Amino acid sequence: MGEASLRTQGIRGMSASPRILVATEVVGDADLVRKLLREEFDNIVPSTDPERAVDDFEKHRPAVLILAFNTLEKAERYYLGLYRLSNLVHALPHATLILCNRDDLARVYALCKKEYFDDYILFWPMTHDTPRLAMAVHHALREMARARGGVPNFDEITSQARRIAELESVLEQYAARGGQHIDITSRSLQQAGRDIGAALDGLSHQLSEGDLRGLVEVKDRIAFQREFDRLKAEEIDGRLTAIAATVEPMRDWVGALKADLAPQLDSARSLQALTERVRPVLLVVDDDEFQHKLLQQLLATEALEMAFASSGTEALATLRKRQPDLVLMDVDLPDIDGVEATRRLKSVEQFARIPVIMVTGKSEKNVVLDSLRAGASDFVVKPFDRDILLAKVRSFLKGRPCR
Repeated sequence: MGEASLRTQGIRGMSASPRILVATEVVGDADLVRKLLREEFDNIVPSTDPERAVDDFEKHRPAVLILAFNTLEKAERYYLGLYRLSNLVHALPHATLILCNRDDLARVYALCKKEYFDDYILFWPMTHDTPRLAMAVHHALREMARARGGVPNFDEITSQARRIAELESVLEQYAARGGQHIDITSRSLQQAGRDIGAALDGLSHQLSEGDLRGLVEVKDRIAFQREFDRLKAEEIDGRLTAIAATVEPMRDWVGALKADLAPQLDSARSLQALTERVRPVLLVVDDDEFQHKLLQQLLATEALEMAFASSGTEALATLRKRQPDLVLMDVDLPDIDGVEATRRLKSVEQFARIPVIMVTGKSEKNVVLDSLRAGASDFVVKPFDRDILLAKVRSFLKGRPCR
């Protein structure tokens, strides 16, 4: 079954009866969590065998994952293991809640703030606020429901805004073309009037001079000429003038159309101005904090919002929360390497169009080929050449508001 189908199936299952997976090493703790939730949720599944952690997750595809381990270290090890060993966890939408103890509270808070986990509940030792767990699940499911609607990314929003903003120039072009066509039509009618008048004058002269006496004989030249002049003025010229007059209101119609659309055009300009203030997101994936700071300095002149991940696993987890417009992916990472992280990223339909620039200190042919096969778009080599780095970043963010 393809990953797109898995995602669709997971979403449908969530809307019908949200599945909650409780991961822990202690069966009694899983039973406790299930007891606290069963009055409000009827699809709660335990996962207590570490050897089956990935299989349980991929089989049940939960809407909410509750990490009910008694230490933060165990919870992190479990979650990192999912991303390291599963090819589907990053493709299946889910919210992650962690049950923590008082000693780990500050660290858990920091991880949730970084969006590594979605929420935390102070659970060990047992708190008197037992409804807090159920409430956290409700909040998670609401967020999942909002996410199901699909949030457009930066590129899609700015693309649509540019198209709307182009409406004014398109309208101006059509108005100019319409004015040109009206002028051409008016000139053509005037020329037609002159040509018809000249033809009638020639015919009148021939008849008056008797050149066509074999066909028509004119007995009263003065009366004949007077009738011819009346025919030209009243019948021919009058009708051509009336036709020309029907074309002129088109100029007023075009002007009125522009006036009627003025509020919408003002809104389009405002929308375009707003999108120009939105900064594209660049995700840097590198386990070296120095590289994070270095890249911040090198790209300080660009109107970018930068996000950071220290491992392939953290990068894939970040993608579920925040979709970047460009990824700088280091090849050498401490868990799954950059090539594998790129392959997994590109395997998910909603992430597949995000360009990935591989960062490496090497340029071996096999690394290049493996990265290209995984879906990488380009390479930069350490140590960074600032001009080359800026050129590549700007190239992939072309059309976005980088300075």
